[in-house]
Amino acid sequence: MKVMENLHLPVQKCLSGIEVKSLSDIELLAVVLNTGNKNISVLELASKVYLKFRGLPGLSKAGLKEISQISGIGRVRAVKLRAAIEMGKRSLSDAREMNIVDSPIKVWKLLLPEISGLHQEEFRVLMLNTKNNLIRKSIISIGTISETLIHPREIFREAVKESAASIIIVHNHPSGDLTPSKEDIETTERILKAGKLIGIPLLDHLILSDTSYYSMQEQGYIR
Repeated sequence: MKVMENLHLPVQKCLSGIEVKSLSDIELLAVVLNTGNKNISVLELASKVYLKFRGLPGLSKAGLKEISQISGIGRVRAVKLRAAIEMGKRSLSDAREMNIVDSPIKVWKLLLPEISGLHQEEFRVLMLNTKNNLIRKSIISIGTISETLIHPREIFREAVKESAASIIIVHNHPSGDLTPSKEDIETTERILKAGKLIGIPLLDHLILSDTSYYSMQEQGYIR
């Protein structure tokens, strides 16, 4: 029967000594889906999902309803796929390692589980102590950056409350294009000046995507 065809092939590969990391993306999806049905094998179903979303990055951005509407998936399997993706995102964040945020790449790794797959911009502030230990991170606004949404008082109100020694501001570009906009640069300058007046310096303004980051400090906008 087709339902039994290659049912546990990826699992059997691993049981025979192949490492899980050696499985293809489609085979990993097949492991999560577990079975096919009378019309399609599990590997064919996994391939169908993979092609529909053009790979795992596309699948990570898809919602439950969108996934469940694929023939052969349904709501339960859609939840299983989303759960597997969420586990992967959470595994990227190691609280012990990321407690100290003293470089752009550490900030990116810290926030990647939160920003991965977002469809709109989210503006965050990271509040640090004198040793660059993260005290708190907070979402200031959701949506395109503008002067009305990102005002220094909103940022430094939280920083003063937490007795922060310095801050890092961060937002994501869902498009993946990390080029700073005019608003991004103006926001950086405005918060940099306010931080110097208040005595809580701005260390960096990072623009993040699912695959990389852009540091305003590294590019010379913050001195």
